[in-house]
Amino acid sequence: MADKQAPLNGAYYGPAIPPPTKHYHRPGRGSGCDCFCCLFTLLAKIIVSIVFILGLAALIIWLIFRPINKVKFHVTDVSLTEFNLTANNNLNYKLAVNITIRNPNKKIGVYYDRIDARVYFDDVRLKSVPLTPFYQGHKTTSVLNPVFEGQQLLLGGAITDYNAEKNSGVYSIDVKLRLKVRFRLGKLKTPKFKPTIKCELKVPLTSSGSRLAGGFETTKCDVDF
Repeated sequence: MADKQAPLNGAYYGPAIPPPTKHYHRPGRGSGCDCFCCLFTLLAKIIVSIVFILGLAALIIWLIFRPINKVKFHVTDVSLTEFNLTANNNLNYKLAVNITIRNPNKKIGVYYDRIDARVYFDDVRLKSVPLTPFYQGHKTTSVLNPVFEGQQLLLGGAITDYNAEKNSGVYSIDVKLRLKVRFRLGKLKTPKFKPTIKCELKVPLTSSGSRLAGGFETTKCDVDF
């Protein structure tokens, strides 16, 4: 009879059993989002939405106002009754100007919220005159009548140019308009634009109601937005 095998006392001599897998939680790598992350995401969405809305609004305004016809500015008449240089090189001047503004558009009106008229001789600003703001309707013509009067010291090349033009009695004078304008289509109004209107004039001196050097020719002004 074979010998009996000794008891194993609960021991196991089969293949090794791998240890149970441990799960570690790494901070900040979870699927959730902390307060800062959520706030940043919300702000990013808001900014993207605002940019999209502003871009869409700009596109709509551009599509509406794209066929706009340019507003035209002309100087139709001038009166230069005084333009004398004193012994102290002070220029005494008096100039009246008629400026017509033509809005050729059928559906677009123009708000002139600020009008600053300035007069120059040889790039020397003589005077600035504020004019009354107004609204210009569709297909209408408006007239501005700024008057410039005063005294201004001339130096250097300005004196030379004055003496050269005095012989002919016709002076190179620039009139500029600095504007703040808005366009209106129905109830829709654009933001303000700040164009500059420049009118380069050849102005004859006027004496006792007659011009000493012939008539003044209507002059178209340049518009710079």
